[in-house]
Amino acid sequence: MSKLLVKTGDHVAVTSGQDKGKQGKVLQTFPKLGRVVVEGVNVNKRHLRSQKRGEKGQIVEFPMPIPVSRVQFVGSDGKTLRLNKRPQAS
Repeated sequence: MSKLLVKTGDHVAVTSGQDKGKQGKVLQTFPKLGRVVVEGVNVNKRHLRSQKRGEKGQIVEFPMPIPVSRVQFVGSDGKTLRLNKRPQAS
């Protein structure tokens, strides 16, 4: 298992898949699985039952993890960078 270079709070862009081209902030990382959760990317819907009698159920949307190999860092100028090149804090 290789080390995950992406950290929570990094700004990344998706390079492949249905959300190709989208950018967002990393909300969560799963190093053992090699996956990251990116804000606004790979959003799924879950239907929740009502907890009490007489209440209505809900449909909740939340982002699901994607493989870390499908993301690249985004620099301050908006260009994508390779994962081995961390953007410099300015």
